[in-house]
Amino acid sequence: MNISLNTTSLNRRRFLGVLGVGASVSALTACGISGETAFGTGAQGGPIIVGSADFPESQIIAEIYAAALNQRGISAETRPAIGAREAYIGALQEGSVGVVPDYSGNLLLYFDAQSTAVTAEEIIAALPQALGETLAALKPSTAENKDSMVITSQTAEELGLRSLDDLSEHNRQLVLGAPPEFAERGYGLPGLEKNYGFTPQSFEPINDGGGPLTVKALLDNQVQIVDLFSTDPAIIANDLVVLEDPKNNFLPQQVLPVINGEFVSYAAAQVLDEVSAVLTTEDLIALNTRVSGEEKANPATAAQDWVAEKL
Repeated sequence: MNISLNTTSLNRRRFLGVLGVGASVSALTACGISGETAFGTGAQGGPIIVGSADFPESQIIAEIYAAALNQRGISAETRPAIGAREAYIGALQEGSVGVVPDYSGNLLLYFDAQSTAVTAEEIIAALPQALGETLAALKPSTAENKDSMVITSQTAEELGLRSLDDLSEHNRQLVLGAPPEFAERGYGLPGLEKNYGFTPQSFEPINDGGGPLTVKALLDNQVQIVDLFSTDPAIIANDLVVLEDPKNNFLPQQVLPVINGEFVSYAAAQVLDEVSAVLTTEDLIALNTRVSGEEKANPATAAQDWVAEKL
């Protein structure tokens, strides 16, 4: 097996203290784990509590983690909708939850606002030191959900747009719609100008966080380019085109489990790693569509169906 856990921040004293209940040094080495990793028995012998943020996708992923653990005979329960990152990271640090799903780029910036990491590899490499001694990030999935510049397929075809690199050829020709803060955020208008030499014809603030009003404005051609999250079901439903971002203007946001090592067993970490090995962005889009679309599926139901099919 090949378990890749970014947990070098957990110190040697805690690592040695759990060898009797977790795994031996030789076993950890055999499984390909780098660093000094501490694992507990799982919430002091009780179920592992999997927390989530207060939006549907986070709740779906938390339910996937719990369903996968339960499928493998490791008792797990969910504590959904804890709140924003400040709230669920606080719960993880104090041990009221043992695992939460998070997004690599924003997780790093939360702990290290001055980080200069921009590639997926740099972000993952920087996380162990940023997370400190209490928390650890497990193996990242290829699934990610990040800000993305989106256009209609008609605009893509007419203007030959496939990448943000192509936008500079159409300076001051396209109206850009996005949340108001996009005008000043580093990845927003300043980032597009700095990294890609692109300035829109005008900026149209749309205050729905990339929701249905933003999509409608794009489809009605009131704006020609918008900021949407990359797992938004509207992208597939409306045959929209996500422009490639070769210069990482928008930080990679790989989905990964973040754990408090005192409350997660070595066996549980292996299961979570298996989830990350198969979870994709396309899966997230499909799951979001089930939960937030016409079906209105319960996050737990959608998650259990995914686990039954994928694991």
